[in-house]
Amino acid sequence: MKIAIVGGGAMGGIWAARLAQSQHDVSVVDVAQNLLETIRTQGLTVEYAGESVTVWPKATDAPQEVGAVDVVFFFVKAHHTASAAQMARPLVNQETTVVSLQNGWGNADVLAQFYPEHQIVVGVTYHSGTVLAPGRVGHTGKGATYLGPYSASAGLERTHVVSALLAGASIENTPTADVKTEIWKKLILNAATLPTAALTTLRAGELGQAGEMLDLVDAVTTESVTVARALGYRIELQERVERIHAVLAGAGTGKPSMLQDVEGRRKTEIEVVNGAVVKAAQELGVDVPLNQACVALVHGLERSWQR
Repeated sequence: MKIAIVGGGAMGGIWAARLAQSQHDVSVVDVAQNLLETIRTQGLTVEYAGESVTVWPKATDAPQEVGAVDVVFFFVKAHHTASAAQMARPLVNQETTVVSLQNGWGNADVLAQFYPEHQIVVGVTYHSGTVLAPGRVGHTGKGATYLGPYSASAGLERTHVVSALLAGASIENTPTADVKTEIWKKLILNAATLPTAALTTLRAGELGQAGEMLDLVDAVTTESVTVARALGYRIELQERVERIHAVLAGAGTGKPSMLQDVEGRRKTEIEVVNGAVVKAAQELGVDVPLNQACVALVHGLERSWQR
């Protein structure tokens, strides 16, 4: 299949490498010239468990050179989704399936402003990665991936095509019509762990150690589950708490994505993580003071970099 990856960072790099290894025609579309030049001259390298794989996808900042593709995956940060969707228009025709596996809540709503809703597949992945250098990615952890239609009336046909594509690239996944519940489950995990790691510089395994920080993680989880349940999602608090503890316990020295952004003094995705919880809570009349505090503290930290 002809595939485009919009955003060649950690997760985009991992997906591009897996799909290129499966002999698909893969193009990485990005605006970072150092990344594109590295891929063109040295290839795209992914490191995992002491092994290293290098592939040679196309690399460009001009999607019109690629033309319409079968599937386009968006892996850009949430605050770049609108500009990336606009740039990526030449990749999409009426046959193209548009996929968002981005962090947070609301990216697919942005994509739906540019592309027909029935062509959009959304989901979450529990794979993790980190950028070691431009064109070099560490695949730091494997996990489940869930996919489903953005539009409830779209059916699962496009979802199954994407699912088979990923399965053929050794990316295990589950297609489901209830994908938005899975997105909220991941959102709850991110809301509890990303800002707490970013604000303390604790790595995931350290954050999961018993004590006051893990208690805070649990308290943010409780708030977020309350909001999700008020929205009608069938999510159990105990299941989320236990799952988050298990994720942190197995994450070792991995750095959560927001901590990576803070260390690089880059804008974070706090608006589509805890900010999304706060927005929904305000519409429902639910109090979420801890989520509000996370948003304010991360925004304050971002503002301090402007001095």
